[in-house]
Amino acid sequence: MAFVSQLNHFPCKTLSLTPPQPRLTSKPSILAPNSISLATHKLKLSNPESPWAARPATRIRALDDDSAPENSEESSDVAAGAVAVAEKPDEPEEISKLKKALVDSFYGTDRGLSATSETRAEIVELITQLEAQNPTPAPTEALPLLNGKWILAYTSFAGLFPILSRGTLPLVKVDEISQTIDSENFTVENSVRFSGPLATTSFSTNATFDVRSPKRVQFKFEEGVIGTPQLTDSLVIPEDVEFLGQKIDLAPFKGLLTSVQDTASSVAKSISSQPPFKFSISSSNAESWLLTTYLDQELRISRGDNGSVFVLIKEGSSLLTP
Repeated sequence: MAFVSQLNHFPCKTLSLTPPQPRLTSKPSILAPNSISLATHKLKLSNPESPWAARPATRIRALDDDSAPENSEESSDVAAGAVAVAEKPDEPEEISKLKKALVDSFYGTDRGLSATSETRAEIVELITQLEAQNPTPAPTEALPLLNGKWILAYTSFAGLFPILSRGTLPLVKVDEISQTIDSENFTVENSVRFSGPLATTSFSTNATFDVRSPKRVQFKFEEGVIGTPQLTDSLVIPEDVEFLGQKIDLAPFKGLLTSVQDTASSVAKSISSQPPFKFSISSSNAESWLLTTYLDQELRISRGDNGSVFVLIKEGSSLLTP
């Protein structure tokens, strides 16, 4: 699976280009006393067509001789305020709503495996709307934002469906599918974790990646790893399991399964201490590319070379909480 700013503070003095004029007292000041300050929040220009609209949004503090700073402390306050202008604004409410609606639409789809055509159409529409408001138009130029572990929430990639379907087998569950990106070393690990009543295990692939465009990265898979099964010390047997639409009562097998539990406990330590099995990957399918079409601090949308889409959520994000 192919996943994968300097605010300069210039001290200045007022240069008078015309002879001094008498001060007018009958005309009220355009600027209310003590009302002009350096903006620390979002600013809006009154004339968007002004050529100054292209300059960084900064409100200039106008001072007369009586209100000029008498010491360096006030100057420091102004500089501190200038730093605040560079702070990242809050996420637009529209994007927040779209993200929540998208995640909510995944409910009951088993990461896309069980999604109906109607649900898929709804998901595609929400994805398209988010892509149109992508806050990171050049993801490969913001690699630190890509760093970390991303949990797969939805995919249309048919190549993953056989793996997802393992979770429909009795006593077997796909706990997690993830992609971990290390932008410093340009490596990616794709991992699938399975669990059962006797053990948990994982299968992963390790790859390197190269940046090919502001949105696209090229992967080369080099190694596969089958994790060592971590056997459980206690076997929890459900009352029944569902297989092919039929419920199977496991009560008659509890005696047999208890003896299996004893055996599992005795071999758990010996098997768990073994190193994982690694093997090299060398085939025509060892390379792929991924296009990231939406990226923020907690949500990533990527498209694969076969037209499939992947929606991933950053580990620790509140979006992962039902």
